[in-house]
Order: sequence, then structure tokens, then C-alpha cells
Amino acid sequence: MIALLQRVQSSRVRVDGQDIAHIEKGLLVFIGVERGDTQSQADKLLAKLLAYRVFADENDKMNLSLHDIKGGLLLVPQFTLAADTSKGLRPSFTPAAPSSDGKLLFDYFCIQAKQQHHSVETGQFGADMQVSLTNDGPVTFWLHVR
Repeated sequence: MIALLQRVQSSRVRVDGQDIAHIEKGLLVFIGVERGDTQSQADKLLAKLLAYRVFADENDKMNLSLHDIKGGLLLVPQFTLAADTSKGLRPSFTPAAPSSDGKLLFDYFCIQAKQQHHSVETGQFGADMQVSLTNDGPVTFWLHVR
């Protein structure tokens, strides 16, 4: 399971011209589900994500987590994160979970996140989404739980 996280001042998701999710300071996280990923992997990824220290402390060191700053969390499904780009000029999506499995695990991840963090918004699985953000830093990390 993959998470591409970006520290943001704000972020929003639109579907069919309507805002469906919005956060202020926090993390925008794109979630990719690979074939064979499990709830256990989702739990590990979420624990790491919520505790990952990417926000500056009083000494301007990345020492604070999303929990510490009480920031917003915006979770957006993105199956393209699981693409195999090692050959040729066209990505292969063979490593990505089938849509039904990906949706189940993404939904599970979101439910767990909402139980563990106070401010969680989500994109819409399978939708054509327009995601906008004001990146803070920029600070971007790739987390991968196998």
C-alpha cells in the first residue's frame, strides 16, 4: 500500500464542478492500493502517516506530526501510484489492485482514519477528481508498506 503525502496550507477536491472535500493546514495524501494489500498493511500505513513528523517545531525542525498540530487530513484514492513504470513509455497497471478490492481497502483506510483523527476528508473513489492544493514547503514524501 502506498501513500504520497504532501504538506499543505490548504487543499480541496472537486467532482462534477462541486467541492466534495476541503482542509486547511495539514496533509493531502494520495492512496494507492496494490494487489494483495491487506487491512493489516493499511493499519500500519495509517499509523505511520498520522505519526510522521513533517511539521516544523519552534526550532524550525520537522519534529511535529499531524496529530501534534491538529491538522486536516485529506485522503484521495489514486490507483496510478501502483503503476509499474520500469519498462517502455507507457505505465502498466498490473500491480494495482482490482477496482473492487481497491475501493474496499480505501474505504477501510478512511474509516480507520476517521476513528483515529479529528479532521478527515476524502476524495471519491473512481471519480474524475480535480485536486487543488497550496503546497507548504514544498514537502512531499512517499510511504510504502509492503
